[in-house]
Amino acid sequence: MSAMQSFSIFSKAIANNRLSQYIIMKGTHFTVIAFTLLAFACSLASAFDPSPLQDFCVAVNDIKNGVFVNGKFCEDPKLAVAEDFFFSGLNKPGNTSNLVGSNVTTVNVDQIPGLNTLGISLVRIDYAPYGLNPPHTHPRGTEILVVIKGTLYVGFVTSNPDNRLFTKILNPGDVFVFPIGLIHFQFNIGKTEAVAFAGLSSQNAGVITIANAVFGSNPPINPDVLTKAFQLDKNVVQYLQSRFWSD
Repeated sequence: MSAMQSFSIFSKAIANNRLSQYIIMKGTHFTVIAFTLLAFACSLASAFDPSPLQDFCVAVNDIKNGVFVNGKFCEDPKLAVAEDFFFSGLNKPGNTSNLVGSNVTTVNVDQIPGLNTLGISLVRIDYAPYGLNPPHTHPRGTEILVVIKGTLYVGFVTSNPDNRLFTKILNPGDVFVFPIGLIHFQFNIGKTEAVAFAGLSSQNAGVITIANAVFGSNPPINPDVLTKAFQLDKNVVQYLQSRFWSD
């Protein structure tokens, strides 16, 4: 073997070794990224409704033989029946004869016990002409809404300090997302009734209607607090509180 051939083999060996090191380094890098993303996803998944440790966990009010999991007791899986995973009635319009002209029909763990620990729920929202689903938040879930009938003006506001308003006019078939915890609303801007369905990323997303919580709390918030917070005359605050208490 000549010196030139020996040098060529040696050079290829070095190159191959560097390539191997590069592949190993890249592989390690990609593996670290993959595990990081997986850990991040897992942390997000467990931040709200933890993933179930079994196929399902049907809610039960009798705690005699139950195990406390995620806010509801679970009955023995052997006792579960199809009715635990079933609800009927979302084809029926809700009664919108109220001051805001809307009605929310909720299907969460209280209506379908089999939703317990599964991290999902559903609502139907009916709107009278110019009806409003007033500004509110869901402290435990993101909402994705699809319009079935009518035209809705929808929006949400970001957190402090920006308080940016995102709005959109939705028609049948249009979809809009309201991020978890942010104040949002839907307003029927049409002259006819409107209907929408929404999914939420929690078995019980909760709802805080802003006006009701602020002016209709039980017991009432001290008017001095609201006068300063909203920069209103105290008589106006007391009037607003009386409106919510009378309703």
